[in-house]
Parts: sequence; C-alpha cells; structure tokens
Amino acid sequence: MRSMFRIILTASAVSLVPCLTAPCSAQGFGLGLRLSAMHDDYSVASDGQRFTGGQLRARISPRTAIEASLDLRTRETEDLTARVRDIPIQASLLFYPLRTSFAPYILGGAGWYSHRIQTLAGDEVLESESSTRFGWHAGFGAELKLGKHAGIHADYRYTFLHFGSDAIESDTIAGAIASAHDQDSGIMSRFLPSSDGSMWTAGFTIYF
Repeated sequence: MRSMFRIILTASAVSLVPCLTAPCSAQGFGLGLRLSAMHDDYSVASDGQRFTGGQLRARISPRTAIEASLDLRTRETEDLTARVRDIPIQASLLFYPLRTSFAPYILGGAGWYSHRIQTLAGDEVLESESSTRFGWHAGFGAELKLGKHAGIHADYRYTFLHFGSDAIESDTIAGAIASAHDQDSGIMSRFLPSSDGSMWTAGFTIYF
C-alpha cells in the first residue's frame, strides 16, 4: 500500500513541472493506478476496506468520458483456514461541467462485485464459494491535470443505489453490502434514492 502511494506521489511531482510553464490539456485515452476504500454504511468500522486497482479513462466528447475500473483485495483469516478475495468492477460515465486544469465531475454507472471464499488446509484449497452482486452507483469528484499527459483524481461514490422503501436482501460482498432499512411509506420515499454503501477512490492516470 505504501509503495503505491510513493509511486503516485513521485509521478505526480514529476508530471507537475511542465504544467507550471505550459497550459494543461486533456488527452483522449488514459491508464492509471488507484487506491479505494469501500464502506458498509451500517457498520461500526470507520476505516472501511481498502483496495488497490486501476482504471482506464477515455474521452468521448469535450465534456464526457467513460471509465472502466477494477479493484482487488485479498486477505486470509487469522487462523489461516480461509482466504477471502473481493473484486469490484465498475463501468462509469463521467460528465465535466468545466474542462479546466482542475476539472470537477459527476459520475454514474454500474458495478459487478465478486466475492470468493476459499477454505484452506495449508497451501491446499479444499473448497471455494463465489458470488457476484450487481449494483448502480453515482458520485462526484475532481481531476487535476499535471501537464498534457497526466492527472490525479479523487472522488466519492454512493454504491448499490435503489429507490423507494423496499428492503434489499443483505449480503457482504466487498464490505459494501448490508441490509437496507425500511423507510417511510410516504409518496416521496418511493422516489428518493438511497444507498447501501459508499466508496472513496484516489488515482493517478497517464494520458496518451
């Protein structure tokens, strides 16, 4: 985790030099690394579950871009009898109201959240169970251009969006799924969105 932070900070510092002497501009296609933290909104844990991953961003118009991202978190239980792997994959549409060196954006899209538990006996896998959950997400963020070929971004996403007051079945995929609470049965509650989780992301992108 620390090594990835060093890579992002070093690359950001190097890329910032040309931005100080020349106008920054976005390119059409980019690949990058990112860190993310997913939170269960009903959990007492405040730090969430941390992931490492990457993203691909491609501009499709002067004010819109698409993003495909994949994150990964693997851990073993304290007694070393099970290994848990979570892989969130998201596809998002980003809208930039302003195309400047510091560009805020709003986003929305869909996600597929894979959760696998392997039962272990030493190095041998005795049993494996997998599940996948689909969910919508939406959020906001900003990207800072570092010259013509790099940028850093951070955003906040509401995950597993739903409308109305119906309860959703509980699950524990990627630490971002929990039991939804029944809301007021008033007319407005049938149209207001709510979410079962949240997600922070921060990343560094190289544009070509």
